[in-house]
Amino acid sequence: MHELWSANSAGASPERLREVMAEFAAGVTVVTTVWQGMPHAMTATAFSSVSLTPPLVLVCVGKSSRFHHAVTQAGTWAVSILSADQVQIARHFSHSGRDLATQFDGVPHTPAPHCGAPVLDGAQGWLECVTYDKHDAGDHTIVVGRVLATSVESADSAPLTYHRGTYSRLPDIR
Repeated sequence: MHELWSANSAGASPERLREVMAEFAAGVTVVTTVWQGMPHAMTATAFSSVSLTPPLVLVCVGKSSRFHHAVTQAGTWAVSILSADQVQIARHFSHSGRDLATQFDGVPHTPAPHCGAPVLDGAQGWLECVTYDKHDAGDHTIVVGRVLATSVESADSAPLTYHRGTYSRLPDIR
């Protein structure tokens, strides 16, 4: 099965996969952890619920990202589900060249209750997780987390979405 997706076979090329996946609208999150006393973060759209019993979620983390080592070593992490007015925060944490020591300066946040990973103020909600499992998946690692705590913060605001390389908001359907 894996051979079908190999760049050396007749499967889809990375470029074609990226092109078709751009058609899939996704919610936007910022995943955070604290490793060796320093907070780390990344913007992620590859985030999903996995199971209700036990409560599990997953995030896919690129192996070449600075965040990869921190989240796979820390063992605990948090996810902030961004609201539509948090585009600048999404862009900020997607920029790979930002200074790690100052990346949370000017970004309102609160430590998660169990692990202390930053949860972003103004987010739709957040989840706090302990790593349950990790799976090798090509150039990414699928990090599965058992949910320790959750909070819905602003259910009345619109979520931030990502589609065709652009951040946007869902239309108001009320």
